[in-house]
Amino acid sequence: MLIDTHTHLYSEEFNENRIASINQAMEKGVSKFYMPNVDSSSIEGMLALEVHFPEHCFPMMGLHPCSVKENYREELDIVKRWLDLRRFSAIGEIGMDLYWDKTFIKEQELSFREQIFWALEYNYTVVIHCRNAFDEIFEILKSYDKLPKGIFHCFSGDIIQAQKVLSLGNFKLGIGGVVTFKNSGLDKVVEQLKIHDIVLETDAPYLAPVPHRGKRNESAYLPLVAEKIAQIKNMSMEDVASITSQNAIEIFEN
Repeated sequence: MLIDTHTHLYSEEFNENRIASINQAMEKGVSKFYMPNVDSSSIEGMLALEVHFPEHCFPMMGLHPCSVKENYREELDIVKRWLDLRRFSAIGEIGMDLYWDKTFIKEQELSFREQIFWALEYNYTVVIHCRNAFDEIFEILKSYDKLPKGIFHCFSGDIIQAQKVLSLGNFKLGIGGVVTFKNSGLDKVVEQLKIHDIVLETDAPYLAPVPHRGKRNESAYLPLVAEKIAQIKNMSMEDVASITSQNAIEIFEN
């Protein structure tokens, strides 16, 4: 059993063969798919997949930092209404992204903090998006006396940053296709991590692993990530699948 802890199966890139793509992933041994929300535009498609695959597709609720614009308060209000209405698997994906645009850096921080508050209030795991913003995010997280459980999604930092994340308490590092990239350096970081600190993800349709790099990513490619980690850690594929799946259950369900 493999668990994809981060996949955008509802995205338009899957419009042509979404159901077939999910079925193919299940045939490859991926049994659960955790779907991060982006903003109000992604909710309908995400919840439709939950209806279609209630035992396999699990939606989160949150506002992605790249969707924090002038109307961020309206978007946060929608997130809050959904959190009041029903349970989700996590609050995510949330965080900060200073790669594309720093126009709304203050609003990103405010949105991030507000959603951390909701995670604590409603007892939710947080799934954190961090791009070119590690120091900013770590300082925010360090300022709390208590933090929710969490995943640093698509972790691609160095071992020092990894140790900082793990020092926060009940956090895991989301490892995806980047670990298969020849010059990413992430393999050297994973080599130094304990397998109990890792969860697997694809971030489909983005960041497809080798040999599919540059193409649409698929949850069906998650075994390629697991195989690479097994090779790095000198472990069996079965042990990597079992332990990382248990890690995911611990974060999302316990």
